[in-house]
Amino acid sequence: MFAASAMVNPNSGLMPWALIWGIPYLGAAILAILFFVGVRNEKIYSWGAVTSIGLGALVAVYALYKVLKEGPIYGASNTNWVPWLNIKIGVYLDGLGAIMAVIVSVLSFLIAVYSVEYMRGDWGVQRYFFFFTFFVASMLLLVTADNLVLMFIGWEGTGLASYALIGHWYTDEEEYWVGVPGRKALGVPMYFEPSHSGVRALMFTRIGDIGLLIGMSAIYLLTHTFSIPLLAANTHWIVELATKGSLTALLIVFSMGALAKSAQFPFQEWLVTAMTGPTPVSALIHAATMVKAGVYFMLRMAPIFLLGAAAGHVVAAQLQSYFYIMAGLGAITAFMMATMALVSNELKLILAYSTASQLGYMFLGVAAAGYIVSKANEAAALGVAAGLSHLMSHAIFKAALFLIAGWLIHVAHSRFIDHMGNYAKYMKLTALSMWLAGLSLMAIPPLSGFFSKELTLKSAEEAGLVWDWALGALTAGLTAAYTLRMILRVMHLPPKKETHGHPHEAPPLMLIPYLLLSLTALALGLAWVWVYPGLAKGISETLAVQVPLDEVKQAFTIAVTSAKTLGTLAWVGVSLAIVWYLYVPAKIDFDRILERSTIARAVHDFLFDRWYINSLIYIFIVGGFAGLSLILAGFNNILDIAYHMALPALFVLAAAGIRSLHRGKTDYYLMLYLYFAALVLLYLYIAWG
Repeated sequence: MFAASAMVNPNSGLMPWALIWGIPYLGAAILAILFFVGVRNEKIYSWGAVTSIGLGALVAVYALYKVLKEGPIYGASNTNWVPWLNIKIGVYLDGLGAIMAVIVSVLSFLIAVYSVEYMRGDWGVQRYFFFFTFFVASMLLLVTADNLVLMFIGWEGTGLASYALIGHWYTDEEEYWVGVPGRKALGVPMYFEPSHSGVRALMFTRIGDIGLLIGMSAIYLLTHTFSIPLLAANTHWIVELATKGSLTALLIVFSMGALAKSAQFPFQEWLVTAMTGPTPVSALIHAATMVKAGVYFMLRMAPIFLLGAAAGHVVAAQLQSYFYIMAGLGAITAFMMATMALVSNELKLILAYSTASQLGYMFLGVAAAGYIVSKANEAAALGVAAGLSHLMSHAIFKAALFLIAGWLIHVAHSRFIDHMGNYAKYMKLTALSMWLAGLSLMAIPPLSGFFSKELTLKSAEEAGLVWDWALGALTAGLTAAYTLRMILRVMHLPPKKETHGHPHEAPPLMLIPYLLLSLTALALGLAWVWVYPGLAKGISETLAVQVPLDEVKQAFTIAVTSAKTLGTLAWVGVSLAIVWYLYVPAKIDFDRILERSTIARAVHDFLFDRWYINSLIYIFIVGGFAGLSLILAGFNNILDIAYHMALPALFVLAAAGIRSLHRGKTDYYLMLYLYFAALVLLYLYIAWG
């Protein structure tokens, strides 16, 4: 079963491990200083960002080597950073933290190299590379922090930087929008400008962060610590909450930040419209960093939650309720977003839907591990390994796809796939990269996406989550369908509308990063038999997850050779065959079908307009609060009138009444005073005898 690590005291100093995030933060600070003193040389900013992120990546790689060889690294400062809360600046690099640091830093480095060429000549390039570097540093702080407060600072740092990066082109020219200009659903506009999208990302994720803060505060009140290792070593707080019947509710509130950050239902809308930022930002946010923060939270905290299960049935039952809900949200998100991608006509939007869908798989895998807490060890270990495996493989192939999309959009001078086509004739290396990354997204063996996706479905099966497994398996076919549709439309079929682009291969600084990532997706799959044991070893070194490696390996073998795996593969094959037939031999004109069929149009619009969820949010939540604001504004006007008109008038009348009692006869008033004083003295004399 899950067991806590006995090590809760620092075994190392803060340095050099804090350099993982310290160097990028220093790089961002230097770029900010240079900007304020008037330096505007573009190369200083672009290569300064690349260098600082690259150096941080080297430290992260070395840290992973040390962790896999010698065990977890736990280092902290000598003095308290916040004395009254007993908080030190510390790093915790177990298998999970070290693997995440490498994934984040290495992929961010490649995306930064791509950005050097992509952002060349942009009017806000200096600001872009500052926030880019600050973003990466914050994400690295988040995944290596040893306490919840430090993790939250990194968490909020990514949110702040994402607002600036998503709204980078805040002048809001139409070419940077997401959505079809002029389109409305239920009367609500479905097109979004960069400035609007940046605010949406900030608001959606901040709502979830309120829950995260509430959970952190409640846990601190029960434990008097924010230290992640100490929370794992002393789980009495889990038992205490379960005894009061509030464990499930608090964990759901605590996890709201993770759901929002990783764009899980009902918080998925911010991620869709985040496509207004430069394409490298989409690769950064949607592949390796911000959206993975929620999955990292689950991978980090879920095993700690499970430590309390040994206390008895009451705790286990409430934990299972929590994980059941989280698994359901993951499965629903995976299916919902995949259906939207089937009909989308914007290249980056298809990939955005896909990102939220694949994040749903990750939540499903981790939550399934928690749900089967009372079952076999290898099943629980499989779910945790599945979440991390799919996080890693998705980060690689999705970063490649976004970087490819950035070049294709540049070539087509349009974000719509209707203006793209036959690009494979002119960009053979780009086409190869798109096919390799796309096949991994489709979960076709032997690409890495196949193994990580099957691990996730197997964990749901072992947990007995029948409906969640069914939605996950159904989503696998839909994923293959929309991915093949995208590749065929862009690379092999003629454009549906007139295009003004001149297709050619990308410059080396843009081509090499996505080609390397695509080849890595293939190499990881081919070497998965050797890669997975290393990943499993990383899991076994993770705080609170102490399981035999042999059990994890055995569970993996069963997962990829089961009858249900073969059935899922067959369903994926059928989906691919249908899409290929419809688009290649049959050459179906879907626009004509939509014109002639009311039912087909209704279904298309329902999916194209994102199940009308965005419209309902604006109608009932945004509109509802706007109406409440108007009511309160009206009440405020009443108070304003009362304060500035009615109250002064009342005082004027009172003053007039008082003045009427005074005639200005001083001798008369003095005589009355003396009479009154005499009466008081007479009364006192009689009363006291």
